[in-house]
Amino acid sequence: MRVGVLTGGGDCPGLNAVIRAVTLKGIGERGWDVVGFRNGWHGPLTGSLRPLSPDDVEPILTRGGTILGSSRTNPYTEGGGTERILEVLAAEHVDALIAIGGEDTLGVAERLCREGVNVVGVPKTIDNDLGATDYTFGFDTAVHIATEAIDRLHTTAESHHRALVVEVMGRHAGWIALHSGMAGGASVILVPERPFSIEQVSGWVQSRFEREYAPIVVVSEGAQPDGGAEVLQTGEKDAFGHVRLGGVGQWLADELARRTGKESRAVVLGHTQRGGTPTAYDRVLATRFGLHAVDAVADGDFGTMTALRGTDIVRVPLAEATAELKTVPAERYAEAEVFFG
Repeated sequence: MRVGVLTGGGDCPGLNAVIRAVTLKGIGERGWDVVGFRNGWHGPLTGSLRPLSPDDVEPILTRGGTILGSSRTNPYTEGGGTERILEVLAAEHVDALIAIGGEDTLGVAERLCREGVNVVGVPKTIDNDLGATDYTFGFDTAVHIATEAIDRLHTTAESHHRALVVEVMGRHAGWIALHSGMAGGASVILVPERPFSIEQVSGWVQSRFEREYAPIVVVSEGAQPDGGAEVLQTGEKDAFGHVRLGGVGQWLADELARRTGKESRAVVLGHTQRGGTPTAYDRVLATRFGLHAVDAVADGDFGTMTALRGTDIVRVPLAEATAELKTVPAERYAEAEVFFG
Protein backbone atom coordinates (compact mmCIF):
# COMPACT_ATOMS: atom_id res chain seq x y z
CA MET A 1 0.00 0.00 0.00
CA ARG A 2 1.19 3.53 -0.76
CA VAL A 3 -0.11 6.32 1.46
CA GLY A 4 0.27 10.07 1.01
CA VAL A 5 0.29 12.71 3.72
CA LEU A 6 -0.17 16.48 3.33
CA THR A 7 -0.37 19.59 5.52
CA GLY A 8 -2.72 22.37 4.44
CA GLY A 9 -3.72 25.82 5.64
CA GLY A 10 -1.80 27.87 8.17
CA ASP A 11 1.27 26.22 9.66
CA CYS A 12 1.04 24.98 13.21
CA PRO A 13 3.41 23.60 15.88
CA GLY A 14 3.07 19.83 15.87
CA LEU A 15 2.63 19.20 12.14
CA ASN A 16 5.99 17.49 11.91
CA ALA A 17 5.12 15.24 14.84
CA VAL A 18 2.12 13.92 12.87
CA ILE A 19 4.23 13.38 9.75
CA ARG A 20 6.82 11.51 11.85
CA ALA A 21 4.22 9.27 13.50
CA VAL A 22 2.49 8.43 10.21
CA THR A 23 5.79 7.63 8.50
CA LEU A 24 7.33 5.53 11.27
CA LYS A 25 4.19 3.51 12.00
CA GLY A 26 3.15 3.26 8.36
CA ILE A 27 6.54 1.89 7.30
CA GLY A 28 7.62 0.05 10.44
CA GLU A 29 4.36 -1.60 11.47
CA ARG A 30 2.30 -1.71 8.28
CA GLY A 31 5.02 -2.08 5.66
CA TRP A 32 3.63 0.76 3.55
CA ASP A 33 5.36 3.20 1.26
CA VAL A 34 4.73 6.71 2.58
CA VAL A 35 5.01 9.86 0.47
CA GLY A 36 4.56 13.50 1.41
CA PHE A 37 2.65 15.82 -0.90
CA ARG A 38 4.14 19.30 -0.95
CA ASN A 39 2.32 22.51 -0.08
CA GLY A 40 -1.14 21.32 0.93
CA TRP A 41 -3.66 20.47 -1.79
CA HIS A 42 -1.27 21.91 -4.37
CA GLY A 43 0.70 18.65 -4.13
CA PRO A 44 -2.08 16.24 -5.17
CA LEU A 45 -3.13 18.65 -7.91
CA THR A 46 0.31 18.86 -9.49
CA GLY A 47 1.97 15.61 -8.47
CA SER A 48 4.53 17.42 -6.34
CA LEU A 49 5.64 14.88 -3.73
CA ARG A 50 8.62 13.34 -1.96
CA PRO A 51 9.18 9.86 -0.54
CA LEU A 52 9.38 9.76 3.25
CA SER A 53 11.70 7.42 5.15
CA PRO A 54 12.48 6.94 8.85
CA ASP A 55 15.71 8.89 8.35
CA ASP A 56 13.72 11.83 6.96
CA VAL A 57 11.42 12.11 9.96
CA GLU A 58 13.42 10.98 13.00
CA PRO A 59 14.84 14.48 13.72
CA ILE A 60 11.66 16.53 13.15
CA LEU A 61 9.61 15.90 16.31
CA THR A 62 10.68 19.16 17.98
CA ARG A 63 10.60 21.34 14.88
CA GLY A 64 7.85 23.85 14.21
CA GLY A 65 6.37 24.37 10.78
CA THR A 66 6.13 21.48 8.33
CA ILE A 67 8.80 19.77 6.25
CA LEU A 68 6.19 19.33 3.50
CA GLY A 69 5.27 22.99 3.21
CA SER A 70 1.71 24.29 3.28
CA SER A 71 -0.66 26.48 1.29
CA ARG A 72 -4.26 27.60 1.17
CA THR A 73 -4.81 25.98 -2.23
CA ASN A 74 -8.46 25.11 -2.90
CA PRO A 75 -8.73 22.35 -5.54
CA TYR A 76 -12.27 23.41 -6.39
CA THR A 77 -11.43 27.00 -7.28
CA GLU A 78 -7.96 26.77 -8.73
CA GLY A 79 -7.05 23.34 -10.00
CA GLY A 80 -9.46 20.81 -11.47
CA GLY A 81 -11.03 19.41 -8.31
CA THR A 82 -11.63 15.74 -7.63
CA GLU A 83 -11.02 14.53 -11.17
CA ARG A 84 -7.51 15.97 -11.29
CA ILE A 85 -6.60 14.66 -7.82
CA LEU A 86 -7.81 11.16 -8.71
CA GLU A 87 -5.67 11.28 -11.87
CA VAL A 88 -2.56 12.25 -9.89
CA LEU A 89 -3.14 9.66 -7.18
CA ALA A 90 -3.59 6.94 -9.79
CA ALA A 91 -0.46 8.01 -11.67
CA GLU A 92 1.58 8.00 -8.44
CA HIS A 93 -0.02 4.72 -7.23
CA VAL A 94 -1.20 6.38 -4.02
CA ASP A 95 -4.01 4.39 -2.40
CA ALA A 96 -5.03 6.79 0.38
CA LEU A 97 -4.38 10.26 1.77
CA ILE A 98 -3.95 11.52 5.32
CA ALA A 99 -4.85 15.21 5.28
CA ILE A 100 -3.69 17.32 8.23
CA GLY A 101 -5.49 20.63 8.47
CA GLY A 102 -8.21 22.88 9.81
CA GLU A 103 -11.72 23.66 8.65
CA ASP A 104 -10.78 24.52 5.06
CA THR A 105 -8.34 21.66 4.44
CA LEU A 106 -10.64 19.11 6.05
CA GLY A 107 -13.67 20.57 4.29
CA VAL A 108 -11.93 19.76 1.00
CA ALA A 109 -11.04 16.30 2.37
CA GLU A 110 -14.67 15.60 3.24
CA ARG A 111 -15.87 16.57 -0.23
CA LEU A 112 -13.12 14.56 -1.93
CA CYS A 113 -14.06 11.50 0.10
CA ARG A 114 -17.69 11.78 -0.96
CA GLU A 115 -16.45 11.88 -4.56
CA GLY A 116 -14.27 8.79 -4.39
CA VAL A 117 -10.92 9.73 -2.80
CA ASN A 118 -9.76 7.66 0.18
CA VAL A 119 -9.05 10.27 2.86
CA VAL A 120 -8.54 10.31 6.62
CA GLY A 121 -8.28 13.65 8.42
CA VAL A 122 -6.14 14.90 11.30
CA PRO A 123 -7.30 18.10 13.08
CA LYS A 124 -4.83 20.97 13.17
CA THR A 125 -5.38 24.60 14.14
CA ILE A 126 -3.97 26.94 16.73
CA ASP A 127 -7.48 28.44 17.03
CA ASN A 128 -8.94 25.23 18.55
CA ASP A 129 -12.15 25.89 16.62
CA LEU A 130 -12.71 22.53 14.92
CA GLY A 131 -15.85 20.74 15.98
CA ALA A 132 -15.98 17.14 17.19
CA THR A 133 -12.62 17.24 19.02
CA ASP A 134 -11.94 18.60 22.50
CA TYR A 135 -8.58 20.06 21.46
CA THR A 136 -6.46 20.45 18.35
CA PHE A 137 -2.69 20.34 18.46
CA GLY A 138 -0.99 23.71 18.06
CA PHE A 139 -3.44 25.42 20.40
CA ASP A 140 -1.46 24.70 23.56
CA THR A 141 1.72 26.10 21.99
CA ALA A 142 -0.05 29.25 20.79
CA VAL A 143 -1.54 29.85 24.23
CA HIS A 144 1.84 29.28 25.87
CA ILE A 145 3.51 31.83 23.56
CA ALA A 146 0.76 34.41 24.09
CA THR A 147 0.80 33.92 27.85
CA GLU A 148 4.56 34.38 28.02
CA ALA A 149 4.21 37.62 26.04
CA ILE A 150 1.50 38.88 28.41
CA ASP A 151 3.68 38.03 31.42
CA ARG A 152 6.50 40.10 29.95
CA LEU A 153 4.21 43.00 29.04
CA HIS A 154 2.92 43.34 32.60
CA THR A 155 6.30 44.57 33.84
CA THR A 156 6.88 47.14 31.11
CA ALA A 157 3.29 48.39 31.38
CA GLU A 158 3.70 48.87 35.13
CA SER A 159 7.04 50.64 34.70
CA HIS A 160 5.54 53.28 32.40
CA HIS A 161 1.98 53.39 33.81
CA ARG A 162 0.47 52.66 30.41
CA ALA A 163 -2.21 50.36 29.04
CA LEU A 164 -1.10 47.62 26.69
CA VAL A 165 -3.44 45.98 24.19
CA VAL A 166 -2.32 42.52 23.05
CA GLU A 167 -3.84 41.35 19.75
CA VAL A 168 -3.84 37.57 19.33
CA MET A 169 -5.06 35.31 16.55
CA GLY A 170 -8.68 34.18 16.44
CA ARG A 171 -10.81 34.94 13.40
CA HIS A 172 -14.17 33.61 14.56
CA ALA A 173 -13.29 31.89 17.84
CA GLY A 174 -11.66 33.48 20.87
CA TRP A 175 -10.06 30.43 22.50
CA ILE A 176 -6.49 31.77 22.37
CA ALA A 177 -7.55 35.12 23.85
CA LEU A 178 -9.64 33.43 26.55
CA HIS A 179 -6.96 30.99 27.70
CA SER A 180 -3.94 33.28 27.42
CA GLY A 181 -5.85 36.19 28.93
CA MET A 182 -6.96 34.16 31.95
CA ALA A 183 -3.50 32.59 32.37
CA GLY A 184 -1.79 35.97 32.05
CA GLY A 185 -4.08 37.87 34.39
CA ALA A 186 -5.48 40.22 31.74
CA SER A 187 -7.68 43.11 32.86
CA VAL A 188 -10.06 42.60 29.91
CA ILE A 189 -10.47 39.84 27.31
CA LEU A 190 -12.32 40.53 24.05
CA VAL A 191 -13.42 37.72 21.73
CA PRO A 192 -15.27 37.48 18.40
CA GLU A 193 -18.23 35.72 20.03
CA ARG A 194 -19.13 38.77 22.15
CA PRO A 195 -19.30 42.28 20.62
CA PHE A 196 -17.83 44.72 23.12
CA SER A 197 -18.75 48.18 24.32
CA ILE A 198 -15.80 50.54 23.99
CA GLU A 199 -17.30 52.63 26.82
CA GLN A 200 -17.33 49.61 29.12
CA VAL A 201 -13.80 48.59 28.17
CA SER A 202 -12.62 52.16 28.82
CA GLY A 203 -14.30 52.05 32.23
CA TRP A 204 -12.54 48.82 33.15
CA VAL A 205 -9.21 50.21 32.04
CA GLN A 206 -9.75 53.46 33.94
CA SER A 207 -10.63 51.56 37.13
CA ARG A 208 -7.34 49.70 36.91
CA PHE A 209 -5.41 52.94 36.55
CA GLU A 210 -7.23 54.37 39.57
CA ARG A 211 -5.96 51.42 41.61
CA GLU A 212 -2.45 52.15 40.28
CA TYR A 213 -2.40 48.97 38.24
CA ALA A 214 -1.33 49.00 34.59
CA PRO A 215 -4.08 47.27 32.56
CA ILE A 216 -3.52 44.59 29.93
CA VAL A 217 -6.27 44.10 27.35
CA VAL A 218 -6.18 40.87 25.30
CA VAL A 219 -8.20 41.00 22.08
CA SER A 220 -8.81 38.44 19.34
CA GLU A 221 -8.14 39.72 15.84
CA GLY A 222 -11.79 39.05 14.96
CA ALA A 223 -13.34 40.88 17.92
CA GLN A 224 -15.79 43.67 17.07
CA PRO A 225 -17.22 46.66 18.92
CA ASP A 226 -20.98 47.00 19.30
CA GLY A 227 -22.43 47.97 15.96
CA GLY A 228 -19.00 47.79 14.33
CA ALA A 229 -17.25 45.42 11.97
CA GLU A 230 -14.06 43.41 11.78
CA VAL A 231 -10.91 45.42 11.24
CA LEU A 232 -9.25 44.33 7.99
CA GLN A 233 -5.66 44.59 6.82
CA THR A 234 -6.84 44.22 3.22
CA GLY A 235 -10.06 43.52 1.38
CA GLU A 236 -8.49 40.67 -0.57
CA LYS A 237 -9.81 37.16 -0.01
CA ASP A 238 -7.90 33.87 -0.06
CA ALA A 239 -8.92 30.75 -2.00
CA PHE A 240 -11.46 29.87 0.69
CA GLY A 241 -13.05 33.32 0.81
CA HIS A 242 -11.38 34.59 3.99
CA VAL A 243 -10.37 38.23 4.33
CA ARG A 244 -7.16 39.15 6.11
CA LEU A 245 -7.87 40.47 9.59
CA GLY A 246 -5.66 42.69 11.72
CA GLY A 247 -5.66 46.13 13.28
CA VAL A 248 -8.27 45.91 16.03
CA GLY A 249 -5.51 46.11 18.65
CA GLN A 250 -4.21 49.44 17.36
CA TRP A 251 -7.73 50.82 16.95
CA LEU A 252 -8.52 49.83 20.52
CA ALA A 253 -5.29 51.32 21.91
CA ASP A 254 -6.00 54.63 20.16
CA GLU A 255 -9.56 54.71 21.52
CA LEU A 256 -8.44 53.92 25.06
CA ALA A 257 -5.81 56.66 24.97
CA ARG A 258 -8.38 59.17 23.73
CA ARG A 259 -11.03 58.21 26.27
CA THR A 260 -8.85 57.73 29.37
CA GLY A 261 -6.10 60.26 28.71
CA LYS A 262 -3.56 57.54 29.50
CA GLU A 263 -0.82 56.31 27.20
CA SER A 264 -1.87 53.11 25.44
CA ARG A 265 0.15 50.89 23.13
CA ALA A 266 -0.74 47.91 20.94
CA VAL A 267 1.30 44.72 20.56
CA VAL A 268 0.37 42.34 17.74
CA LEU A 269 1.69 38.82 18.30
CA GLY A 270 0.69 37.63 14.83
CA HIS A 271 2.60 34.71 13.38
CA THR A 272 4.80 34.42 16.46
CA GLN A 273 1.96 32.28 17.80
CA ARG A 274 2.38 29.79 14.96
CA GLY A 275 6.14 29.39 15.05
CA GLY A 276 8.83 27.62 16.97
CA THR A 277 9.03 24.48 19.06
CA PRO A 278 5.73 22.80 19.98
CA THR A 279 5.00 22.21 23.65
CA ALA A 280 5.26 18.70 25.08
CA TYR A 281 1.46 18.48 25.14
CA ASP A 282 1.18 19.32 21.44
CA ARG A 283 3.95 16.87 20.50
CA VAL A 284 2.18 14.04 22.28
CA LEU A 285 -1.29 14.92 20.95
CA ALA A 286 -0.03 15.30 17.38
CA THR A 287 1.86 12.01 17.62
CA ARG A 288 -1.22 10.18 18.89
CA PHE A 289 -3.37 11.66 16.11
CA GLY A 290 -0.85 10.44 13.54
CA LEU A 291 -0.69 6.92 14.97
CA HIS A 292 -4.48 6.59 15.01
CA ALA A 293 -4.78 8.01 11.48
CA VAL A 294 -2.61 5.13 10.28
CA ASP A 295 -4.99 2.69 11.98
CA ALA A 296 -7.98 4.35 10.30
CA VAL A 297 -6.36 3.96 6.88
CA ALA A 298 -5.49 0.33 7.61
CA ASP A 299 -9.11 -0.33 8.59
CA GLY A 300 -10.39 1.38 5.43
CA ASP A 301 -12.31 3.81 7.63
CA PHE A 302 -12.18 6.69 5.18
CA GLY A 303 -14.12 9.91 5.58
CA THR A 304 -13.20 10.05 9.25
CA MET A 305 -11.03 12.30 11.40
CA THR A 306 -9.04 11.46 14.49
CA ALA A 307 -10.35 13.38 17.49
CA LEU A 308 -9.63 13.84 21.18
CA ARG A 309 -12.48 13.01 23.57
CA GLY A 310 -11.35 13.33 27.15
CA THR A 311 -8.03 11.50 27.03
CA ASP A 312 -9.05 9.05 24.30
CA ILE A 313 -8.41 9.29 20.56
CA VAL A 314 -11.54 8.38 18.62
CA ARG A 315 -12.74 8.62 15.03
CA VAL A 316 -15.51 10.97 13.97
CA PRO A 317 -17.02 11.64 10.55
CA LEU A 318 -15.28 14.45 8.66
CA ALA A 319 -18.74 15.87 7.97
CA GLU A 320 -19.33 16.22 11.72
CA ALA A 321 -15.93 17.79 12.30
CA THR A 322 -16.44 20.47 9.64
CA ALA A 323 -20.16 21.15 10.10
CA GLU A 324 -19.69 24.16 12.33
CA LEU A 325 -16.96 25.97 14.21
CA LYS A 326 -16.44 25.39 17.91
CA THR A 327 -16.70 28.82 19.49
CA VAL A 328 -16.33 30.07 23.05
CA PRO A 329 -19.62 29.44 24.91
CA ALA A 330 -21.17 32.14 27.05
CA GLU A 331 -20.50 30.27 30.30
CA ARG A 332 -16.77 30.04 29.59
CA TYR A 333 -16.58 33.76 28.85
CA ALA A 334 -18.54 34.49 32.03
CA GLU A 335 -15.78 32.80 34.03
CA ALA A 336 -13.25 35.27 32.66
CA GLU A 337 -15.51 38.31 33.21
CA VAL A 338 -15.13 37.91 36.97
CA PHE A 339 -11.63 39.39 36.63
CA PHE A 340 -12.43 42.33 34.32
CA GLY A 341 -11.89 45.87 35.55
